[in-house]
Amino acid sequence: MNHKFYDVKTKSSVTAAITEVKSYGTAGRTRYAVKGKTKDGRPLTAFVSKADWEKAKAAIK
Repeated sequence: MNHKFYDVKTKSSVTAAITEVKSYGTAGRTRYAVKGKTKDGRPLTAFVSKADWEKAKAAIK
């Protein structure tokens, strides 16, 4: 599954495959993130809604 990330180094949007889904925070204050990598191997992170996070989680498994 692909997602649109913002690449801070190049200051542009890039589309990359989602490699990992992760949640941060405590109960009631949870943030959901998807992770990917650029073509040259730099990490990318995008915070998404819970619905998008669950879709990505199902697609990765």
